[in-house]
Amino acid sequence: MAKIDEIYSKKTVMPEKVLMFGEGNFLRAFIGRIVKNCNDVCAYNGSIVCLQGTEQGMCNAINAQNGLYTLVERGSADGRPIVTETVIDCLSRCIDPFEDYDAFLQTAHNPDLRVIVSNTTEFGICYDENEPMTRPHKNFPAKLTDWLYERYLTFGKDGGVLVLPCELIDDNAKQLIGHVLRYAKEWGLGDLFLSWLREDCRFCSTLVDRVVSGYPAAEAPAMEEKFGYRDALIDVCEPFLLWVIDSAEPIDTYLPVSRCGLDIVVTTDFASYRTRKVRILNGAHTSSVPAGYLCGFETVDQLIGDPVFFSFIDREMKEEIIPSFDGEALQEYAEEVFERFRNPFIHHRLSSIVLNSVSKFRARVLVSIEDCVKRGVCPHRLFFSLAALIVFYEREMQGAVRDEEIYTSRLRGYFAEGKSVGRREMLRRILSDTILWGKDLTKIDGLYEHVIHADASIAESGMYRAVERAAKGK
Repeated sequence: MAKIDEIYSKKTVMPEKVLMFGEGNFLRAFIGRIVKNCNDVCAYNGSIVCLQGTEQGMCNAINAQNGLYTLVERGSADGRPIVTETVIDCLSRCIDPFEDYDAFLQTAHNPDLRVIVSNTTEFGICYDENEPMTRPHKNFPAKLTDWLYERYLTFGKDGGVLVLPCELIDDNAKQLIGHVLRYAKEWGLGDLFLSWLREDCRFCSTLVDRVVSGYPAAEAPAMEEKFGYRDALIDVCEPFLLWVIDSAEPIDTYLPVSRCGLDIVVTTDFASYRTRKVRILNGAHTSSVPAGYLCGFETVDQLIGDPVFFSFIDREMKEEIIPSFDGEALQEYAEEVFERFRNPFIHHRLSSIVLNSVSKFRARVLVSIEDCVKRGVCPHRLFFSLAALIVFYEREMQGAVRDEEIYTSRLRGYFAEGKSVGRREMLRRILSDTILWGKDLTKIDGLYEHVIHADASIAESGMYRAVERAAKGK
């Protein structure tokens, strides 16, 4: 069987207009689809040059297929299955900066390249005080600073770019430009460069929403038989796609998103979209998946298909998460989220969702707990989810747990102490740790008592029966 690049050997060569920090499944299913639509619908005539994000990345595989890959969008709408298979032909090449840093910097000399996107995980947008001034740089904001300075030296004021970070953190653009400015100052790159960054480059925070399950290892041989070619980079995702961009001005002069036929919103009401998505979709994940993982479920569709977990999540959503904040069409959005969770084609693995769960809980669930309490609503199930999260870390510290060492080391210490101080005291210490949670959680009305109750229920009945009881508010 021929390879995809042999079948599509006459791939159109288009100017590289987008630099993509990251080459993984999500960006290829998200930005790849958007640029493909911009080309097909708006005659954008642009391609993406992507940058390998880690030393063990996909650069060689991407270049071996001439940047070509098949995007499979699968789901349902109104009970009807939807399957779309598209060859994405707008990725020109991948550069490995760990092997060829100069090739990465050379892209700054391209006048056509005016858009930068990134997805370097929640921990990518960070400042590393150990990052040296000398090249090559490893830290993402440091690499970006270096690239932007190369751009500035090449084009001056005419070289401004649009930067659209896709990392799932609050104010991602604000945090990113903050780190870039800090590096620029510490490296002594000059006041004129600092002014150029502030005045001639646009950093816009964004919110991305699309579930991407990536390469379908079990189904790939059958898919390749259907396609009629071999493709080592098949990327599977749901049909749903939403990109919210925080900007008072259109961005179509950089990328024609308003006309490309996808759900892309450029707005000043960015916060309401983020709050809705983080609390409802991400909050439902983070508050149920640790318990679900411990009960033996492997994917989100399995979890939502179980009557006990569906009842838990449904009542949690209606009685606790949605009542915790104000917004438009929250119940309608929640129903859409449940339909996406049921998608039988997207095997969204719980093992990937539970990664970095402490920071995710702080951002996605704790805010709902606090606002429920302020509004006089007792978030029984959200309290339970915190107890389940602690038990998950306790049982899976040598297994599924993947988190920052600052969190795991502290939790390991508390779990070890529990044998001598007792379980109630251990939980009190964990909940009052401001490094773990950003604040002392025992000061939230009712939280400590409910976590103690939930922890005892899990120990007495097992996780599944404890979830069943929590779903009923017991």
